[in-house]
Amino acid sequence: MLSNDSQHPGWKMPAEWVAHAATWMVWPHNQGLWESVWGVTLAEVQADFARVANAIARFEPVKLVVDPSALDSARALCTEAVQLLVQPVNDSWCRDSGPTFIGHPQHGLAGVSWRFNAWGDKSAHDLDRSLARRLLDDLGLDCFGTPLANEGGAIHVDGEGTLITTESVLLNRNRNPGLSKAEIEAIFQRLLGVRKTIWLPGDPDHVTGDMTDGHVDGICAFARPGVLLVDATHDQGSVYAEVVRENRRALELARDAQGRRFELIELFEASAAVDSQAEVFCASYTNFYLANGAVIMPAYGIAADQEAAQVLARAFPGRQVVPVRINHLAHGGGGVHCITQQQPRWPLEVQA
Repeated sequence: MLSNDSQHPGWKMPAEWVAHAATWMVWPHNQGLWESVWGVTLAEVQADFARVANAIARFEPVKLVVDPSALDSARALCTEAVQLLVQPVNDSWCRDSGPTFIGHPQHGLAGVSWRFNAWGDKSAHDLDRSLARRLLDDLGLDCFGTPLANEGGAIHVDGEGTLITTESVLLNRNRNPGLSKAEIEAIFQRLLGVRKTIWLPGDPDHVTGDMTDGHVDGICAFARPGVLLVDATHDQGSVYAEVVRENRRALELARDAQGRRFELIELFEASAAVDSQAEVFCASYTNFYLANGAVIMPAYGIAADQEAAQVLARAFPGRQVVPVRINHLAHGGGGVHCITQQQPRWPLEVQA
């Protein structure tokens, strides 16, 4: 593993809309976690994961990491288009535990292995903390290490030097005690080619109960440079509405790396789908994933799905919007984006 201080300058994290070589996912197998903590059966969650993997596989290769104990269930539910790769793992959130891919004009593709501590030591991660390095080793790609505790769901980039993150995650004492914004920004600059880091409040009072402490991929997502889809709620009197307002206010005041103000497109959450008995439920339509030629959209079987699909179709006119039901996955506090990680095709090719 290479130190982030030893690498050549010029590495950059591409935006999610560049053409992908593959999508990486991890198959859920931890029955005790899903059934005792989140209150859904493992079989139901596996069915949701399989629907996402099979939908993406229509557009690009899917590489699904499977714990040896769960190979039979993955084979039974996933189509032959999904490639199964056996690796021991703890959990199933590849966006966070998997590598963040970066590219260099001369040195090609590589990856970053963040210091993954399971969202501030909230669950076992003795296997997942090495997952990014293991996957990069298998690909024959350089792996850049860093002391920064971070997860892929905590950052969004536009590929033009702008990164958006939240204070409630990266400045949290359970991640990076003692690190300043300037120190974190310097790491993003070296590793990801970021020139401007935009800090949102996130979820400082833990209103959502989300174990991530307020990942940015449940708050907003880039449609293209200068344009953001932002989570919105019709329930203006709720405590979550104040979280939405504060994050939106920060985005309205921000400028990106090119000096632009953001155009903000509201994407109203799936509030009618929320299970009142759930400890936490991800109802954010902004937790979508861009595959080659497609938008893989979280869906819940409610009328709001159609409204969200129309907003996404307008935001991504060159892509097919594919709604995928994730009601059981949502009980774990995540959505489609949380369980996927893009591997860019090299050399880079920007898609519409």
